[in-house]
Amino acid sequence: MGKAVVEVKHVSMRFNLSSQKVDNLKEYFIKLLKKELKYNEFWALKNVTIKVNKGDRLGILGLNGAGKSTLLKIIAGVLKPTEGSVSVKGKIAPLLELGAGFEPEYTGEENIYLYGAVLGYSREFITEKYNEIIEFSELGKFIKVPLKNYSSGMKSRLGFAIATIVEPDILILDEVLAVGDAKFKKKCEAKIQTMFDKGITVLFVSHSLPQVQKICNKAILLEQGKIIAQGGIEEVSVSYDEKTK
Repeated sequence: MGKAVVEVKHVSMRFNLSSQKVDNLKEYFIKLLKKELKYNEFWALKNVTIKVNKGDRLGILGLNGAGKSTLLKIIAGVLKPTEGSVSVKGKIAPLLELGAGFEPEYTGEENIYLYGAVLGYSREFITEKYNEIIEFSELGKFIKVPLKNYSSGMKSRLGFAIATIVEPDILILDEVLAVGDAKFKKKCEAKIQTMFDKGITVLFVSHSLPQVQKICNKAILLEQGKIIAQGGIEEVSVSYDEKTK
């Protein structure tokens, strides 16, 4: 048995989808007092328990709305679960919604420090790696331009360059990793491959079974927030095939 680097214990996540649109705070309190506010409770995850050992590459499969991205965000520390606990040992590089923490009014340069801080990097570390980040992102002089003038591809390139500057122990990958143009995508894939070659632990979300089979040795299958299959990639693939027929 390997050493567990990610442990998710009995995690549930509830979202409240208010069915009433409230225009302002005053109206909200009036409706609250009159008990006119209806909340649709939506459980994105229900009692999820997984253990990921060092060096495992875990594929997280499921159809839309199964709770895959919510689970990744909880492991990455972006969301706090409603119930249950998560423990993570080691440095995480979360490649999720790249640049979601960016500030549009700030320049690329300022955002490097801001996003770096969000990911838990020290200012000294960012300063030391600053040139490497710019070189990888291929932004050149655009680094001094406010982010609101960037294309989405430019933002993703910068996000990717910052998130992968560490030597992570755990890599969290969402399938939205089609970053930038074909040439840059190749560069991203090569960078991820070098991480794989170092034997790091990977959590990978995808709709695409062939992709997961190519990368992962283990998998879980989520359906409406619950794990309905987990184990080796082959056995979970069979369950996934049956579900998607």
